[in-house]
Amino acid sequence: MGRKNKAYYKDLHQQAYERLHGMLSFGESKKEAVANGTNQEKIFSFNTYKAYWKHTKYFLKYVREKYPKCTTLKKARKYVNEWLQQRADQGLSAWTVQLEAKALGKLYGISPDDENYFKPPKRNREDIKRSRGDRVRDQHFSKANNDELIKFCRGTGLRRMELENLRGKDLVSREQIEAEITRIEGIPEGQRTAALTKRLEMLQDTRMFQEGYFVHVRNGKGGRERLSPIIGKNAEQIIERIRETPAKEKVWQFVHQCADIHSYRADYATAIYKAHARKIEEIPYDKINQGTGRRYQGDVYVCRKDEAGKKLDKAAMLVCSKALGHNRVEVVANNYIRGL
Repeated sequence: MGRKNKAYYKDLHQQAYERLHGMLSFGESKKEAVANGTNQEKIFSFNTYKAYWKHTKYFLKYVREKYPKCTTLKKARKYVNEWLQQRADQGLSAWTVQLEAKALGKLYGISPDDENYFKPPKRNREDIKRSRGDRVRDQHFSKANNDELIKFCRGTGLRRMELENLRGKDLVSREQIEAEITRIEGIPEGQRTAALTKRLEMLQDTRMFQEGYFVHVRNGKGGRERLSPIIGKNAEQIIERIRETPAKEKVWQFVHQCADIHSYRADYATAIYKAHARKIEEIPYDKINQGTGRRYQGDVYVCRKDEAGKKLDKAAMLVCSKALGHNRVEVVANNYIRGL
């Protein structure tokens, strides 16, 4: 006689894998899923899936070791907050704990507004350790031997994965971009596909920049595509390296693991912000507070927490955000712009 419920004979690892794997929705629109309320049941990016699966396995290991009699995901759910609290008590960063809360929230369908959703420690800018000052790994990285790599990163703002995947065919000139814009604009709006409209918007974003060459990021964070300007005094050297790379070959065959890519990306972001920012006192008072009746600068972003009171130009932050592949200006203020 066969077993009535074979699912119960799969171990926790297999049950969790099948649940997360069943959520994979690569290529689907996250915006549409949010609109129709199905986003909690889907994972839209391979990198997100990889991160969630990695931290889910940590949780499963905890359950197996501490509660060996727990053999189903349903029963393991009651240990989620216990494990997350232990992770916080261990001194893990607020960012890591929040990621793990999201991973298990996805696994169990627990939304952030659910009363049972774990409330992780708050994330504060002053607590960021990555790319702040010298680290042990810096002792194993020669800046002199990797000078070209550093210049390349500071001139393109690419993430590590984007840098590793960059090919010779990913150099795009201003002339090529404008020619494609003209071609797409020549197609009546009613005849354009959603993908074509989205591509046109991406191409038009390049008009925010003065640079003549861009790197084409085909699959950035969250699967987003973008064109990032090549900037700085080493722009010609960067352009030449990409141009001399065969179309299908990688521009960088090896990216040193100790290279502080995020720090170079922050240098890129800061340089773009400085190039486009207006003096705060020159930004017009264009809006009125409905409560007090006082006029204020709608284009001024006021920082909070440890940088409370510092003011930034929102328009320049948006330009910077587009170059980095983000959609929110506060991400630029909190994680990239430095030394102002």
